[in-house]
Amino acid sequence: MKKKLTHIPWWEPQIGPYEYELIKKVFKSNFPNEGPLTIEFEKKLAKLLQVPYVIAVPNATSAIFLSLKAQGVGPGDEVIIPDLTFIATANAAEMTGAKVVLVDVDPNTLILSPETFKKAITKNTRAVVPVHLSGRPAEINEICEIAKKHNIAVIEDAAEAFMSQFQGNFLGTFGETGCFSLSPAKTITTGQGGFIAIKNKELYIKIKKLKDQGRAKRGTGGDDIHDDIGYNFKYTDLQEAVGLGQLRYLKKRMRRLTRNHMLYRKYLAGVPQVTFFECNIKEGILPLWTDVIVEKRNDLDRYLQKANVDCRRFWIPIHQQKPYKLNDTKFPVSSSKAKNVLWLSSAYTLTDDNIKTVSNLIRRFYNHSPIS
Repeated sequence: MKKKLTHIPWWEPQIGPYEYELIKKVFKSNFPNEGPLTIEFEKKLAKLLQVPYVIAVPNATSAIFLSLKAQGVGPGDEVIIPDLTFIATANAAEMTGAKVVLVDVDPNTLILSPETFKKAITKNTRAVVPVHLSGRPAEINEICEIAKKHNIAVIEDAAEAFMSQFQGNFLGTFGETGCFSLSPAKTITTGQGGFIAIKNKELYIKIKKLKDQGRAKRGTGGDDIHDDIGYNFKYTDLQEAVGLGQLRYLKKRMRRLTRNHMLYRKYLAGVPQVTFFECNIKEGILPLWTDVIVEKRNDLDRYLQKANVDCRRFWIPIHQQKPYKLNDTKFPVSSSKAKNVLWLSSAYTLTDDNIKTVSNLIRRFYNHSPIS
Protein backbone atom coordinates (compact mmCIF):
# COMPACT_ATOMS: atom_id res chain seq x y z
CA MET A 1 0.00 0.00 0.00
CA LYS A 2 1.39 3.38 -1.03
CA LYS A 3 2.23 5.63 1.91
CA LYS A 4 0.12 8.77 2.10
CA LEU A 5 2.18 11.92 1.62
CA THR A 6 2.22 14.43 4.44
CA HIS A 7 0.52 17.64 3.37
CA ILE A 8 2.65 20.75 3.78
CA PRO A 9 0.47 23.88 3.41
CA TRP A 10 1.54 27.17 1.94
CA TRP A 11 -0.30 28.85 4.80
CA GLU A 12 -2.51 27.63 7.60
CA PRO A 13 -4.28 29.98 10.05
CA GLN A 14 -4.94 28.77 13.57
CA ILE A 15 -7.62 29.75 16.08
CA GLY A 16 -7.02 28.84 19.71
CA PRO A 17 -8.72 28.77 23.12
CA TYR A 18 -8.20 32.45 23.94
CA GLU A 19 -10.29 33.48 20.95
CA TYR A 20 -13.14 31.17 21.94
CA GLU A 21 -13.26 32.58 25.46
CA LEU A 22 -13.33 36.18 24.22
CA ILE A 23 -16.04 35.41 21.66
CA LYS A 24 -18.18 33.95 24.45
CA LYS A 25 -17.67 37.21 26.32
CA VAL A 26 -19.04 39.15 23.34
CA PHE A 27 -22.09 36.89 23.10
CA LYS A 28 -22.76 37.36 26.81
CA SER A 29 -22.60 41.14 26.36
CA ASN A 30 -25.40 40.85 23.78
CA PHE A 31 -23.64 43.53 21.68
CA PRO A 32 -21.62 41.98 18.84
CA ASN A 33 -21.18 45.25 16.94
CA GLU A 34 -18.13 47.53 17.23
CA GLY A 35 -17.63 48.19 20.94
CA PRO A 36 -15.19 47.93 23.86
CA LEU A 37 -13.16 45.03 22.45
CA THR A 38 -12.55 46.99 19.25
CA ILE A 39 -11.21 49.90 21.29
CA GLU A 40 -9.01 47.54 23.32
CA PHE A 41 -7.66 45.88 20.17
CA GLU A 42 -6.89 49.25 18.57
CA LYS A 43 -4.98 50.37 21.66
CA LYS A 44 -2.91 47.19 21.75
CA LEU A 45 -2.03 47.48 18.07
CA ALA A 46 -1.06 51.14 18.53
CA LYS A 47 1.21 50.19 21.41
CA LEU A 48 2.85 47.42 19.39
CA LEU A 49 3.56 49.73 16.45
CA GLN A 50 4.47 52.68 18.70
CA VAL A 51 1.95 55.06 17.12
CA PRO A 52 -0.66 57.19 18.92
CA TYR A 53 -3.67 56.01 16.89
CA VAL A 54 -5.03 52.89 15.23
CA ILE A 55 -8.42 52.51 13.56
CA ALA A 56 -9.86 49.04 12.89
CA VAL A 57 -11.59 48.59 9.53
CA PRO A 58 -13.11 45.66 7.57
CA ASN A 59 -10.00 45.03 5.42
CA ALA A 60 -6.79 46.57 4.08
CA THR A 61 -8.59 47.68 0.89
CA SER A 62 -10.90 49.92 2.91
CA ALA A 63 -7.89 51.08 4.95
CA ILE A 64 -6.19 52.36 1.79
CA PHE A 65 -9.42 53.86 0.45
CA LEU A 66 -10.15 55.74 3.69
CA SER A 67 -6.55 56.94 3.93
CA LEU A 68 -6.63 58.32 0.40
CA LYS A 69 -10.08 59.86 0.90
CA ALA A 70 -8.88 61.59 4.08
CA GLN A 71 -6.15 63.21 1.97
CA GLY A 72 -8.80 64.62 -0.35
CA VAL A 73 -7.97 62.26 -3.21
CA GLY A 74 -10.73 62.10 -5.81
CA PRO A 75 -11.63 62.59 -9.48
CA GLY A 76 -8.94 64.45 -11.43
CA ASP A 77 -6.18 63.24 -9.11
CA GLU A 78 -3.58 60.56 -9.78
CA VAL A 79 -2.38 57.85 -7.38
CA ILE A 80 0.90 56.07 -8.09
CA ILE A 81 0.78 52.30 -7.51
CA PRO A 82 3.52 49.69 -8.12
CA ASP A 83 2.64 47.25 -10.89
CA LEU A 84 3.49 44.23 -8.72
CA THR A 85 1.07 44.04 -5.83
CA PHE A 86 -2.28 42.43 -5.13
CA ILE A 87 -4.87 44.17 -7.29
CA ALA A 88 -6.65 45.45 -4.15
CA THR A 89 -4.04 48.21 -3.86
CA ALA A 90 -5.09 49.63 -7.22
CA ASN A 91 -8.79 48.97 -6.62
CA ALA A 92 -8.70 50.97 -3.38
CA ALA A 93 -7.34 53.98 -5.27
CA GLU A 94 -9.88 53.51 -8.06
CA MET A 95 -12.68 53.59 -5.46
CA THR A 96 -11.86 57.26 -4.78
CA GLY A 97 -12.47 58.17 -8.42
CA ALA A 98 -8.80 59.01 -8.95
CA LYS A 99 -6.71 57.73 -11.84
CA VAL A 100 -4.50 54.75 -11.02
CA VAL A 101 -0.99 55.30 -12.37
CA LEU A 102 0.90 52.02 -12.51
CA VAL A 103 4.71 52.08 -12.48
CA ASP A 104 7.34 49.42 -12.99
CA VAL A 105 9.33 48.05 -10.05
CA ASP A 106 12.94 47.67 -9.01
CA PRO A 107 14.50 44.56 -10.66
CA ASN A 108 16.31 43.52 -7.46
CA THR A 109 13.39 43.81 -5.03
CA LEU A 110 10.24 43.90 -7.22
CA ILE A 111 9.16 46.82 -5.05
CA LEU A 112 8.41 50.43 -6.00
CA SER A 113 11.71 52.33 -6.18
CA PRO A 114 12.27 56.05 -5.56
CA GLU A 115 13.44 56.41 -9.16
CA THR A 116 10.33 54.92 -10.77
CA PHE A 117 8.14 56.88 -8.37
CA LYS A 118 9.85 60.17 -9.20
CA LYS A 119 9.54 59.63 -12.96
CA ALA A 120 5.79 59.04 -12.68
CA ILE A 121 4.99 62.30 -10.85
CA THR A 122 2.81 64.84 -12.68
CA LYS A 123 1.00 68.00 -11.61
CA ASN A 124 -2.02 65.78 -10.83
CA THR A 125 -0.23 63.31 -8.55
CA ARG A 126 -1.91 63.43 -5.16
CA ALA A 127 -0.71 60.24 -3.48
CA VAL A 128 1.62 57.27 -3.73
CA VAL A 129 1.03 53.82 -2.24
CA PRO A 130 4.34 51.99 -1.75
CA VAL A 131 3.86 48.30 -1.00
CA HIS A 132 6.07 46.33 1.39
CA LEU A 133 6.14 42.84 -0.14
CA SER A 134 6.22 39.78 2.12
CA GLY A 135 7.51 41.99 4.95
CA ARG A 136 10.35 43.35 2.79
CA PRO A 137 10.48 47.16 2.84
CA ALA A 138 10.26 49.65 0.05
CA GLU A 139 12.91 52.39 0.18
CA ILE A 140 10.43 54.27 2.28
CA ASN A 141 12.61 57.11 3.56
CA GLU A 142 13.59 58.19 0.04
CA ILE A 143 10.01 57.83 -1.17
CA CYS A 144 8.77 60.01 1.69
CA GLU A 145 11.42 62.67 0.94
CA ILE A 146 10.42 62.85 -2.74
CA ALA A 147 6.73 62.94 -1.80
CA LYS A 148 7.26 65.78 0.65
CA LYS A 149 8.98 67.92 -2.00
CA HIS A 150 5.99 67.47 -4.31
CA ASN A 151 3.25 67.68 -1.65
CA ILE A 152 2.24 64.07 -2.25
CA ALA A 153 0.65 61.91 0.45
CA VAL A 154 2.38 58.62 1.27
CA ILE A 155 -0.08 55.84 2.12
CA GLU A 156 1.86 52.68 3.00
CA ASP A 157 0.39 49.35 1.96
CA ALA A 158 1.75 47.33 4.87
CA ALA A 159 -0.79 44.52 4.47
CA GLU A 160 2.08 41.98 4.47
CA ALA A 161 4.36 43.81 6.89
CA PHE A 162 2.82 43.77 10.37
CA MET A 163 5.66 43.96 12.95
CA SER A 164 8.36 44.17 10.28
CA GLN A 165 10.91 46.90 11.01
CA PHE A 166 13.16 49.10 8.91
CA GLN A 167 15.90 51.30 10.37
CA GLY A 168 14.45 51.02 13.85
CA ASN A 169 10.84 51.85 12.98
CA PHE A 170 7.90 49.65 12.06
CA LEU A 171 6.79 49.55 8.45
CA GLY A 172 3.48 51.34 8.14
CA THR A 173 4.61 54.20 10.41
CA PHE A 174 6.66 56.25 7.93
CA GLY A 175 3.96 57.78 5.74
CA GLU A 176 0.72 59.62 6.51
CA THR A 177 -0.88 56.27 7.28
CA GLY A 178 0.01 52.58 7.28
CA CYS A 179 -2.61 50.11 6.07
CA PHE A 180 -2.57 46.57 7.43
CA SER A 181 -4.43 43.34 6.70
CA LEU A 182 -5.86 40.79 9.14
CA SER A 183 -6.97 38.28 6.50
CA PRO A 184 -6.35 34.54 7.07
CA ALA A 185 -2.91 34.46 5.42
CA LYS A 186 -1.35 36.90 7.88
CA THR A 187 0.58 36.56 11.16
CA ILE A 188 -2.63 37.27 13.07
CA THR A 189 -6.12 37.14 11.61
CA THR A 190 -9.66 38.17 12.42
CA GLY A 191 -11.09 36.26 9.44
CA GLN A 192 -11.37 39.39 7.35
CA GLY A 193 -10.16 42.69 8.71
CA GLY A 194 -7.57 45.42 8.69
CA PHE A 195 -6.45 48.54 10.47
CA ILE A 196 -4.87 51.93 9.88
CA ALA A 197 -1.87 53.22 11.83
CA ILE A 198 -1.89 57.03 12.17
CA LYS A 199 0.46 59.55 13.77
CA ASN A 200 -1.47 62.78 13.27
CA LYS A 201 -4.52 63.56 15.45
CA GLU A 202 -6.30 65.68 12.84
CA LEU A 203 -5.94 62.91 10.26
CA TYR A 204 -7.12 60.37 12.83
CA ILE A 205 -10.35 62.34 13.40
CA LYS A 206 -10.90 62.70 9.64
CA ILE A 207 -10.63 58.96 9.10
CA LYS A 208 -12.84 58.23 12.12
CA LYS A 209 -15.54 60.40 10.53
CA LEU A 210 -15.12 58.80 7.12
CA LYS A 211 -15.39 55.37 8.70
CA ASP A 212 -18.64 56.05 10.55
CA GLN A 213 -21.12 58.21 8.61
CA GLY A 214 -19.33 61.50 9.37
CA ARG A 215 -19.24 60.96 13.15
CA ALA A 216 -16.00 61.14 15.13
CA LYS A 217 -17.70 59.47 18.12
CA ARG A 218 -20.26 56.70 18.39
CA GLY A 219 -23.79 58.00 17.94
CA THR A 220 -27.25 56.73 18.73
CA GLY A 221 -28.33 56.37 15.12
CA GLY A 222 -31.01 58.93 15.93
CA ASP A 223 -30.49 62.66 16.44
CA ASP A 224 -26.71 62.56 15.80
CA ILE A 225 -24.83 65.50 14.31
CA HIS A 226 -23.15 64.67 10.98
CA ASP A 227 -20.74 67.46 10.06
CA ASP A 228 -19.09 65.54 7.24
CA ILE A 229 -19.89 62.89 4.67
CA GLY A 230 -18.87 59.43 5.81
CA TYR A 231 -19.38 55.77 5.08
CA ASN A 232 -19.92 52.56 7.03
CA PHE A 233 -16.63 50.76 7.60
CA LYS A 234 -17.26 49.72 11.18
CA TYR A 235 -15.82 46.52 12.61
CA THR A 236 -17.33 44.07 15.09
CA ASP A 237 -16.34 42.95 18.57
CA LEU A 238 -16.72 39.35 17.40
CA GLN A 239 -13.81 39.89 15.02
CA GLU A 240 -11.82 41.86 17.57
CA ALA A 241 -12.29 39.05 20.09
CA VAL A 242 -10.47 36.81 17.63
CA GLY A 243 -7.80 39.47 17.08
CA LEU A 244 -7.15 39.96 20.79
CA GLY A 245 -6.80 36.22 21.23
CA GLN A 246 -4.46 36.00 18.24
CA LEU A 247 -2.10 38.54 19.80
CA ARG A 248 -1.30 35.95 22.49
CA TYR A 249 0.57 33.92 19.85
CA LEU A 250 2.23 36.81 18.01
CA LYS A 251 5.80 36.54 19.31
CA LYS A 252 5.88 32.77 18.86
CA ARG A 253 4.61 33.07 15.29
CA MET A 254 7.13 35.80 14.49
CA ARG A 255 9.97 33.54 15.65
CA ARG A 256 8.67 30.68 13.52
CA LEU A 257 8.31 32.80 10.36
CA THR A 258 11.85 34.08 10.81
CA ARG A 259 13.16 30.54 11.34
CA ASN A 260 11.35 29.26 8.25
CA HIS A 261 13.07 31.89 6.15
CA MET A 262 16.52 31.31 7.63
CA LEU A 263 16.27 27.55 7.16
CA TYR A 264 15.26 27.95 3.52
CA ARG A 265 18.29 30.14 2.95
CA LYS A 266 20.51 27.55 4.64
CA TYR A 267 19.09 24.48 2.91
CA LEU A 268 18.88 26.03 -0.57
CA ALA A 269 22.32 27.62 -0.48
CA GLY A 270 24.34 26.54 -3.49
CA VAL A 271 21.28 26.02 -5.70
CA PRO A 272 21.80 28.62 -8.45
CA GLN A 273 18.29 28.13 -9.83
CA VAL A 274 16.86 29.66 -6.63
CA THR A 275 17.47 33.34 -5.85
CA PHE A 276 16.41 34.96 -2.59
CA PHE A 277 15.52 38.63 -2.21
CA GLU A 278 17.49 40.66 0.30
CA CYS A 279 15.84 40.35 3.70
CA ASN A 280 17.87 41.75 6.59
CA ILE A 281 16.40 39.91 9.56
CA LYS A 282 19.05 41.32 11.91
CA GLU A 283 17.67 44.81 11.22
CA GLY A 284 14.18 43.70 12.21
CA ILE A 285 12.60 42.65 8.92
CA LEU A 286 9.93 40.00 9.51
CA PRO A 287 9.45 37.76 6.45
CA LEU A 288 5.74 37.00 6.41
CA TRP A 289 6.24 34.70 3.43
CA THR A 290 9.46 33.51 1.78
CA ASP A 291 9.44 34.58 -1.86
CA VAL A 292 12.09 33.43 -4.33
CA ILE A 293 12.94 33.77 -8.01
CA VAL A 294 13.20 30.29 -9.52
CA GLU A 295 13.86 28.72 -12.89
CA LYS A 296 11.01 26.74 -14.49
CA ARG A 297 8.63 28.07 -11.85
CA ASN A 298 5.42 26.50 -13.09
CA ASP A 299 7.09 23.10 -13.51
CA LEU A 300 8.55 23.34 -10.01
CA ASP A 301 5.16 24.32 -8.58
CA ARG A 302 3.49 21.31 -10.22
CA TYR A 303 6.29 19.03 -9.00
CA LEU A 304 5.80 20.22 -5.42
CA GLN A 305 2.03 19.85 -5.66
CA LYS A 306 2.45 16.20 -6.68
CA ALA A 307 4.50 15.77 -3.50
CA ASN A 308 1.61 17.31 -1.51
CA VAL A 309 3.48 20.56 -0.93
CA ASP A 310 1.61 23.82 -1.48
CA CYS A 311 3.32 26.97 -2.70
CA ARG A 312 1.82 30.09 -4.25
CA ARG A 313 2.68 31.67 -7.58
CA PHE A 314 3.39 35.39 -7.60
CA TRP A 315 0.76 37.85 -8.78
CA ILE A 316 0.16 38.56 -12.44
CA PRO A 317 1.25 42.21 -12.97
CA ILE A 318 -1.69 44.56 -12.57
CA HIS A 319 -1.11 46.05 -16.03
CA GLN A 320 -1.88 42.61 -17.51
CA GLN A 321 -5.25 42.43 -15.73
CA LYS A 322 -8.26 43.45 -17.85
CA PRO A 323 -9.44 46.46 -15.74
CA TYR A 324 -5.97 48.08 -15.91
CA LYS A 325 -4.69 46.69 -19.21
CA LEU A 326 -1.54 48.36 -20.57
CA ASN A 327 1.29 47.37 -22.90
CA ASP A 328 4.06 45.15 -21.53
CA THR A 329 6.71 47.43 -23.03
CA LYS A 330 5.98 50.03 -20.32
CA PHE A 331 6.71 47.46 -17.61
CA PRO A 332 9.80 45.47 -18.63
CA VAL A 333 10.71 44.37 -15.09
CA SER A 334 7.32 43.22 -13.84
CA SER A 335 6.50 41.62 -17.20
CA SER A 336 9.65 39.50 -17.20
CA LYS A 337 10.19 38.80 -13.49
CA ALA A 338 6.74 38.09 -12.00
CA LYS A 339 6.32 34.81 -13.87
CA ASN A 340 9.42 33.42 -12.18
CA VAL A 341 8.54 34.20 -8.55
CA LEU A 342 7.17 31.65 -6.12
CA TRP A 343 6.15 31.94 -2.48
CA LEU A 344 7.43 28.84 -0.72
CA SER A 345 5.45 27.08 2.01
CA SER A 346 5.67 29.68 4.77
CA ALA A 347 3.07 28.88 7.43
CA TYR A 348 3.92 29.49 11.07
CA THR A 349 2.54 25.99 11.70
CA LEU A 350 5.46 24.36 9.84
CA THR A 351 8.31 22.51 11.52
CA ASP A 352 12.03 22.35 10.79
CA ASP A 353 11.44 18.94 9.18
CA ASN A 354 8.75 20.44 6.91
CA ILE A 355 11.16 23.10 5.68
CA LYS A 356 13.85 20.48 5.09
CA THR A 357 11.37 18.33 3.14
CA VAL A 358 10.38 21.23 0.87
CA SER A 359 14.01 22.24 0.40
CA ASN A 360 15.08 18.71 -0.52
CA LEU A 361 12.27 18.43 -3.05
CA ILE A 362 13.45 21.66 -4.66
CA ARG A 363 17.04 20.43 -4.64
CA ARG A 364 16.01 17.17 -6.31
CA PHE A 365 13.97 19.04 -8.94
CA TYR A 366 17.11 20.94 -9.94
CA ASN A 367 19.28 17.78 -9.71
CA HIS A 368 21.11 18.75 -6.54
CA SER A 369 21.89 16.31 -3.75
CA PRO A 370 19.46 16.47 -0.82
CA ILE A 371 20.68 17.64 2.56
CA SER A 372 20.84 15.11 5.35
